[in-house]
Amino acid sequence: MVKQSKSTIKKKKNDNPYKNLKEGAFTKQAKSNGMSVDKFSAYVIKNYKDKKSSYNPTLTTYRRALFVKNLAK
Repeated sequence: MVKQSKSTIKKKKNDNPYKNLKEGAFTKQAKSNGMSVDKFSAYVIKNYKDKKSSYNPTLTTYRRALFVKNLAK
């Protein structure tokens, strides 16, 4: 059995496992609202529980927005 050093096991901080994700439902929603994905995610997060807002996203859309926000970090 060959031992691996710790340097070969560690991943780089910039390695993003989601970088090859295909455009999907959230991107389609953003484009249909005339926004970029990042702007739409901020818009969804801002208006999620706002009673005064005319846009009330679903829980699924909110979770997708959080995913996009965390992915951008």
